[in-house]
Amino acid sequence: MLKQSLQQKLLQKLSPQQIQVIKLLELPTLQLEERIKKELEENPVLEEGSNEEEYQEENYSDETPEKDKDKDEFSLEDYMNDEDTPSYKLSAQNYSADDKHEEIPFSGGTTFHELLISQLGLRILSPEKHALTEYLIGNIDEDGYLRREIESIVDDLAFSMGVETSYEELVELLRVIQDFDPAGVGARDLQECLLLQIERKGKFNPDVKLAQLILKKNFEEFTKKHYDKIQKRVGATDEDFKCAVDEILKLNPKPGSTFSNPLDKASPTIIPDFILEEEDGDLLLSLNSRNVPELHISRSYSEMIEDYSGNKKNQSKENKDAVMFVKQKLDSAKWFIDAIRQRQNTLLQSMNAIIQYQREYFIEGDERKLRPMILKDIAEITNLDISTISRVSNSKYIQTHFGIFSLKYFFSEGLQTDSGEEVSTREIKKILQECIDKEDKKKPLTDDKLAVILKEKSYLIARRTVAKYREQLNIPVARLRKEL
Repeated sequence: MLKQSLQQKLLQKLSPQQIQVIKLLELPTLQLEERIKKELEENPVLEEGSNEEEYQEENYSDETPEKDKDKDEFSLEDYMNDEDTPSYKLSAQNYSADDKHEEIPFSGGTTFHELLISQLGLRILSPEKHALTEYLIGNIDEDGYLRREIESIVDDLAFSMGVETSYEELVELLRVIQDFDPAGVGARDLQECLLLQIERKGKFNPDVKLAQLILKKNFEEFTKKHYDKIQKRVGATDEDFKCAVDEILKLNPKPGSTFSNPLDKASPTIIPDFILEEEDGDLLLSLNSRNVPELHISRSYSEMIEDYSGNKKNQSKENKDAVMFVKQKLDSAKWFIDAIRQRQNTLLQSMNAIIQYQREYFIEGDERKLRPMILKDIAEITNLDISTISRVSNSKYIQTHFGIFSLKYFFSEGLQTDSGEEVSTREIKKILQECIDKEDKKKPLTDDKLAVILKEKSYLIARRTVAKYREQLNIPVARLRKEL
């Protein structure tokens, strides 16, 4: 049986312009520069610079001879799809697969894998074994490890390349690679990597012999720092055992990283989105717009649309299509400029609220002055949505007179002391860090002891909370912090 019913629903739909603002809001300065460059390339109606600059250029061009002016003039026919103009040239992205892109070549240092191949050239091997060894080198990662199973490589060679080999033959060739520099290269796990390095140090050194025994027979206990158990098992004196452990700690767990090419992994560049300056107690905030150009609508295109709109009679279909194309680009440019403006306003509004909330901290730069602050606090000050504040704080940085900080750094939960005073969890983490930095490494502080110390400082925190904060600081448990 069919029934009809009337329902009323409240739905919120975002317009394309609002979506564009949201997307731009999430971008840090560096990515915003790339986004603007892309828009300038795709939309001929959008231009760099201020309208005043364009006006001055136009006045200057009025003084040039008529013959030269004609060269710069263009008409709507330039955008019409005639026989001489391929259709792809009218699209938003005027690129062809055949277009030639000149790139500036640059030279880099020898890569890690090139270093290994060059050492292979010094070995006398048959062409077949040389090819297999080179294939093994290709499977070694940037840390210097062969993390793939030998059996899997045997199968790959058989099925993908039609090359028959065996587990034993590849292991024999891997031994050749493990004799290369840097020591430890070609290892299949950390234990083998350290053993390969320690073996090169000389078998007649008693410290090396003991270190080799520890790695070979007691590796798992060593990784867990069960030093007392290992020392008792190997029957070494305190001094001999300490010297052997020191030998192990000098080894490189990632031998490949020593020879890695800095061009392979470029370190990320942090460009601040905000610049905060302090002058006589006043805080002056500005957006970092160093490489973000001013944008405006091309006056020539606007005038062209006005001319053709005022004369709609006797227009061909091609003219109308061209006018529609330019009009779409004009609207798109207006939306983009407006979205950029809204982004800048929202960023400044949000950052000013954060500075207002954390004023004491930004004046002095003392971490202990940071107040507990969550997204909701800034949302209430600015009358913006929490999701907007989240987008503002994500991947954004501010340059202050005491360093560059991520905006997320200023947000933290709060706890109360036994006197009822609210403090930031960041302050508690700093105290934890200081306690662990000053601890006796032979008897490191357990989480229980750290909880007691915090209680003595009026911070009532459970042991499990201490453990949580310690993990957030990337500090291992007491047993793993132990040193001899």
